[in-house]
Amino acid sequence: MEEQGKDSVVSEKEEETLTEQEETTDNSSDNENDEEINQITYEELQKENETLLSKVEQLNDRMLRIQAEFENYKRRTEKERIAERKYKSQDLANELLPVLDNFERALQTETVDENKGFVEGIEMVYNQLISALKSEEIEPIETENKPFDPNFHHAVMQVEDDEYEPNTVVEELQKGYMLKDKVIRPAMVKVNK
Repeated sequence: MEEQGKDSVVSEKEEETLTEQEETTDNSSDNENDEEINQITYEELQKENETLLSKVEQLNDRMLRIQAEFENYKRRTEKERIAERKYKSQDLANELLPVLDNFERALQTETVDENKGFVEGIEMVYNQLISALKSEEIEPIETENKPFDPNFHHAVMQVEDDEYEPNTVVEELQKGYMLKDKVIRPAMVKVNK
């Protein structure tokens, strides 16, 4: 029985040693597994972090571009609105200029006693029309004896006259008009060569 007791004590000690060895082996393999898991998790987190940072950077860049586009749109529409208000009477002026030309032609006819009152009435209407256009800042372009400027004049004829400087407007054939700082109809002119 003592032998059995020794055997059982030895067996118990052997079992404890084996258990300790197994635990040590298990602990070391657990530690290795934990390190691998930690390593994998760290690497995965780092990749995910880089991916998220990249997406944030892309979204931020996109937001800045959209914001800049919107600012440009606001500036552009404001400029268009200002230009529209500034030149609002251009369409009306373009419609009235041929009427004004006809008034000028009518006023160039000979005045006799019979039509004197009629001509005076036409002059009054003509002057009223001119003052209405001036109130909208529509002004005739000065041309005669001025240097020819293709921005303001449309040359339809050329003459050689020693009385005038070269490239000078000799005669105005049709009046030109400006709306504020914009030419709405260039003057038709005769120019000295």
